[in-house]
Amino acid sequence: MPLNTLEDLRAGKLAGSRRLKLAGGLSEFPREIFALAETLEILDLSCNALATLPDDLPRLHKLRILFCSDNLFSELPAVLGQCARLEMVGFKANRIRQVPAAALPARLRWLILTDNELVELPREIGRCSRLQKLMLAGNQLRALPAEMANCTSLELVRIAANQLSALPDWLLTLPKLSWLAYAGNPFCPEMPGKTEVSPIHWDDLHVSHQLGEGASGVIHHAEWRSAEGAQPVALKLFKGALTSDGLPLDEMNACITAGAHPHLIPVLGKLAAHPEAAHGLVMALIDSDFRNLAGPPSLDTCTRDVYPAETRFALDDAIRIALGIASAAEHLHARGITHGDLYGHNILHGADGLAMLGDFGAASFVPADDPLVAKALQRIEVRAFGCLLEELLAFSALEPDPTVNRKKSQKLKSLQADCAQENVSARPLFTEIVSVLAALTPGFH
Repeated sequence: MPLNTLEDLRAGKLAGSRRLKLAGGLSEFPREIFALAETLEILDLSCNALATLPDDLPRLHKLRILFCSDNLFSELPAVLGQCARLEMVGFKANRIRQVPAAALPARLRWLILTDNELVELPREIGRCSRLQKLMLAGNQLRALPAEMANCTSLELVRIAANQLSALPDWLLTLPKLSWLAYAGNPFCPEMPGKTEVSPIHWDDLHVSHQLGEGASGVIHHAEWRSAEGAQPVALKLFKGALTSDGLPLDEMNACITAGAHPHLIPVLGKLAAHPEAAHGLVMALIDSDFRNLAGPPSLDTCTRDVYPAETRFALDDAIRIALGIASAAEHLHARGITHGDLYGHNILHGADGLAMLGDFGAASFVPADDPLVAKALQRIEVRAFGCLLEELLAFSALEPDPTVNRKKSQKLKSLQADCAQENVSARPLFTEIVSVLAALTPGFH
């Protein structure tokens, strides 16, 4: 979303705009914004010095999305609840200690309160029946209201890095919950088994260009010079700050504990002796022919990935992708890890359906002494896999053998329905999913 200027707004150059983004030290809400009342749908006032919003904000009667991250709010403004069409509210990295019940819009679908000072949520959040995405990482929450059991549309929940003493029982039975991150709370178990990885000294790495950047860190191309010779690697340097999913060190520990699997990106070692004491992982460099399966969710899709319109998979390739990812998820849960972000945009795929699951930013460790909770957490992830399977099917072609492929497609649709059913306890576990998919993929390794 491009940055606009207050000068252009005052000059009438933004008349008719549906989107507006203003940043640069604003301490008061610019009244000129109301000139866009008949058209404005998305307003971004992040990175300012705002602490209040005007009482007549509902004059922006078409407003659907409001971002006010990185400001000075100490309370979620109650006036938000009067905005009839408001669906997405983002107040990340403020100083918010309170969420008045009146601040919750009736149409709320997506609430971002990451990195604030919340100790509790109002019970009235249970009335938010349309709420799909709830981002609460990095607060001081000690519990979640029991009334949230009524938020049956919830699909993605981030409660990492809080002060929660337990996972609420009702959370594990929400019919649509698919992506859950809870690491960094007092109740969270330690790493289930210490997986050793070799330290790799900073001086043995020649770091070159940047390959990518995510919420938790920056990935660089590097050359690792060891006794066995030089080899190209990927170096992920963690930023050390809280992300929307949780704490980068929890991600690093989960990534190491995951161990080796053909459909996980191999960890070669843990960075040692960085000059600024940064944490990092040295990982295998994936062939540049590999591409992200999808793009992340958009403001409109909320919880579902965005695929390029031209996306097409041969059905057998789609099955191989699904099997590889299901096999990786089975491996993770066997090691006491829930990925928390099993999405197409976190999957790299290459030729012939080769696929690798990455990005452990939302990963959490599963309680080893409670098999019922472990299975419930796995079945939450199974629904995420069901969403992925639905997307793979949507972009699959039945050629070149329509009759055989149609039978495979029907079996996949049946499996997808089982994975996505709202009765959490009736969903299959990943071992069964792998078995079904392997039967459709002769010769898979």
